[in-house]
Amino acid sequence: MSKILLTGGTGYIGSHTAVELINAGFEVVIVDNLSNSSADVLNGIERITGVKPEFVKADCADMESMVSLFNRYPDICSVIHFAALKAVGESVEKPLQYYQNNITSLLNLLFLLNERCAASNFVFSSSCTVYGQPDNLPVTELSPYKPASSPYGNTKKIAEDILRDSVHASKSLKVVALRYFNPIGAHPSAEIGELPQGKPDNLVPFITQTAAGVRDKLMIFGNDYNTPDGTAIRDYFHVVDLAKAHVIALQRMIEGKSKQNFEVFNVGAGKGITVLEIVETFKRVTGTKLNYEFIGRREGDIEKVWADTSLANNELGWNPENSLGEALLSAWRWEKKIRNIL
Repeated sequence: MSKILLTGGTGYIGSHTAVELINAGFEVVIVDNLSNSSADVLNGIERITGVKPEFVKADCADMESMVSLFNRYPDICSVIHFAALKAVGESVEKPLQYYQNNITSLLNLLFLLNERCAASNFVFSSSCTVYGQPDNLPVTELSPYKPASSPYGNTKKIAEDILRDSVHASKSLKVVALRYFNPIGAHPSAEIGELPQGKPDNLVPFITQTAAGVRDKLMIFGNDYNTPDGTAIRDYFHVVDLAKAHVIALQRMIEGKSKQNFEVFNVGAGKGITVLEIVETFKRVTGTKLNYEFIGRREGDIEKVWADTSLANNELGWNPENSLGEALLSAWRWEKKIRNIL
């Protein structure tokens, strides 16, 4: 059994990936500073899998804490790295905080893996934000980097550059960077899901909170984009499908199946959906009403992006298994559970 370090593992995507790793037979160690999550998530993981992952509360941007962690678990040489600040709008307001946190945490992990492991595997949580506003859609892994529209997006681009250079200089490091599009939904058990602290930055929890009465109305940023209904287009897919992609990527490196020591894969549904289409689909599959209001565009947002996922489909053998409706229904079941709505 391989022991895997999951940074940011009590977060939304991290917790779902922990479940899939445990189900695949891996031993999981989670490190998280709980800045945007709760240790209660560990209980949800245990209820789903029967296993409670080991947990260390620490900040990956603090080198002393990371040295202590690696001393405690000297056999860890595989990392899935989620720990990062991730709100596009906030990153525009607090760029230095985003650069300091997101880049320093990555550097600390790479220094320690390089120092301690004869061979190491690293799955990086990247983002479609590295494409900026693409000239051509859908984007492939060969689509050019465009100037990032937010400091958050730029940290992902910089991180990929750091990883690429590190692999080039190392004979021991293998990396898979997964460029996510827009994961939504919750585990079908409704034991874990997306639980933002404060006002949601992502669309679907804002929708579910509005439907649950936590918010008066959904605020939709912009209705004057060059899209069929004027609202922004993204590529939405189920978070459980994304979690499974991490397990496949990790197994690929462990089993020596990588074609190169640095590989990049788009992970999404491969279809662009407007914000209004998401709203209407949610209303249809849940039978709920939803108040919404259009407000101005949000700084840092792009107009439209969706993925060409053929490389992940063909090379990793990964395909999303859940529909948009299933993803939205799972998000609603999770919201109703945490709000005690029957």
